[in-house]
Amino acid sequence: MKALVYGGAQRKSWIDVPDPVISDPRDAIIRVDTVTICGTDLHILGGDVPAVTPGRILGHEAVGTVVEVGTGITNLVPGERVLASCITACGVCAYCRKGSYGQCLRGGGWILGHKIDGVQAQYARLPFADLSTYKLPDSITDESAVLLADILPTSYEVGILNGQVRPGDTVVVVGSGPIGLAAILGARLYSPSHVVAIDKADARLQAAKQFGADATVKPDEDPRELIDVLTDGLGADVVIEAVGTPATFELCATLVRAGGRIANIGVHGKPATLHLEDLWIRDITITTGLVDTYSTPTLLRMLGAGQLDVGHMITHRFPIEGIEAAYDVFASPATSGALKVVLSRHTR
Repeated sequence: MKALVYGGAQRKSWIDVPDPVISDPRDAIIRVDTVTICGTDLHILGGDVPAVTPGRILGHEAVGTVVEVGTGITNLVPGERVLASCITACGVCAYCRKGSYGQCLRGGGWILGHKIDGVQAQYARLPFADLSTYKLPDSITDESAVLLADILPTSYEVGILNGQVRPGDTVVVVGSGPIGLAAILGARLYSPSHVVAIDKADARLQAAKQFGADATVKPDEDPRELIDVLTDGLGADVVIEAVGTPATFELCATLVRAGGRIANIGVHGKPATLHLEDLWIRDITITTGLVDTYSTPTLLRMLGAGQLDVGHMITHRFPIEGIEAAYDVFASPATSGALKVVLSRHTR
């Protein structure tokens, strides 16, 4: 088969690799039908995730068709269409038993495209497939479902739930890429008074308005002034960091009110300064996190019921063989206008 293989920082190639095989009774092999590219993949290519070593097949977001299952799998059969979660869960370790699947101690957590070969390939092996896949009804398309592999549960759990967004809050989302847009969509579920999006790119700020932002501002346009107008000078109740750079994290700390919450979603490859000399007295709560995907069944039900409108997040479509070109488009949103790039087995 062919797959996108990491060759070291800034190097990737779509090349022939061996087909995946069942290596554990709880494995399943899927034919990858739809796959997408994550901002984390760009961090990997930038050298920010040293656990990813050359030779690794990238990718952790896919919808596929089951082609083979291990002897320990009783809830999946070949031919079924499934969502492959970005998080793999053994289900029995101390963390999995309390729903913290991202911290799995028995070979799970975020492993696809990270510690084991991922899903940006024609076929993929999914460990613990009985707990780490979700059967999809015919009413949910591959394109919509693949957005629930990572970005929607990540933004919802690590941003909205960790940030404790409440009715009437002023919520600021720093970064209007796919994760930031999904956070705006999730925040809207809790009836905030204001949702403010911050980004450098005009196209992404326009997209933020489509997803429910009341106001938008660029980081060099004094976002604190805008937020003070909206909150009578108090600052934001919740600030969600959705980029992963020192500057954006430090910006979040300047926008939050006393007693407010900063929810960091972004993947950070460099240290960010924590200004405790300013924050220690202000009762600020800072949360970080890797998604656990415990919310995926809920989000799937909402998607199926028409309560989550995610279709306009997809801006570019490619055949899976065009994945190298798709990376170029996704990595240059300022010029391409890319939000989410989807690749399919069938060209559309």
